[in-house]
Amino acid sequence: MKRRYKIFLFTVSIVLVFFTHGLATVEWKLRRTLKMEASPLDVAVALSGKWIFVLTEQGSILVYSADGILKDKLVVGNHIDGIRLGRREDILFVTSRKNKTVQIIHLDFIHDIDVSGSPFKGPIDAPVVIAVFNDFQCGYCAKLLPLLDQVLEEYPKRVKLVYKNFPLRNHRFARKAAIAAFAAKRQGKFWQFHDLLFSNARQLSDQKIREIARELGLNEEVFEKDMKHPEIRDKISRDVSDGKRAGVTRTPTILINGRLFKNRTTLEGFRAAIARELQKVGKKDAKRTP
Repeated sequence: MKRRYKIFLFTVSIVLVFFTHGLATVEWKLRRTLKMEASPLDVAVALSGKWIFVLTEQGSILVYSADGILKDKLVVGNHIDGIRLGRREDILFVTSRKNKTVQIIHLDFIHDIDVSGSPFKGPIDAPVVIAVFNDFQCGYCAKLLPLLDQVLEEYPKRVKLVYKNFPLRNHRFARKAAIAAFAAKRQGKFWQFHDLLFSNARQLSDQKIREIARELGLNEEVFEKDMKHPEIRDKISRDVSDGKRAGVTRTPTILINGRLFKNRTTLEGFRAAIARELQKVGKKDAKRTP
């Protein structure tokens, strides 16, 4: 019996030593505090970390960006007592023990896209803005061009098409092509340069870019100088940052009035999306009318 007791004590001492040495030191610091308009009941965070959802006692879900800025408030009712996010951050589950229900909410994020200084086609004050994040070495971007032209032809006074840069890292000449297009923009030839870059997407090189500049009759000395201009490089970087904030990961990515547009392959898809936006504009105008 004494032998067993000694073995037990020895074993316990070994375990205690092991766990004592295995304990980790945890350092922590408060990153930020979100000020609530009511007591929080539950919190859900998107897997990407971009969105924070806080359910309050008042029956609202406060939507915060990752930097703690309140973006919106969803009124769901004070019978809701729990929230969870699915793998996709646009699907939110809300639960009610009182009503014995689980509701599935589809979230449609509307992003504020900065289009200032970006090349565009259509009226400057068009009610529908189609922002396309492109890469000049992207074959899918090139294939999309005829469809976008059709959209502009069908809505000449209602749609503005905006070009946004999103050169992918695995495309060697995509960023240089973007810089070249904006250097051509300074000589009033952005869209011509744009079209020739896409038609030569598979052959892009430093030589091809110079050939396109000569073909369009650009002042080559000025063009080469503008290719190194910091404002152009900054513009490309800002476009990429805008895209990342809006969740852009590939090209082409289209946002219609800030809303991610997924049905990019058919004219009917564009028509439906544009009709929805025009309907919203009509409702807003009706509210303004005395």
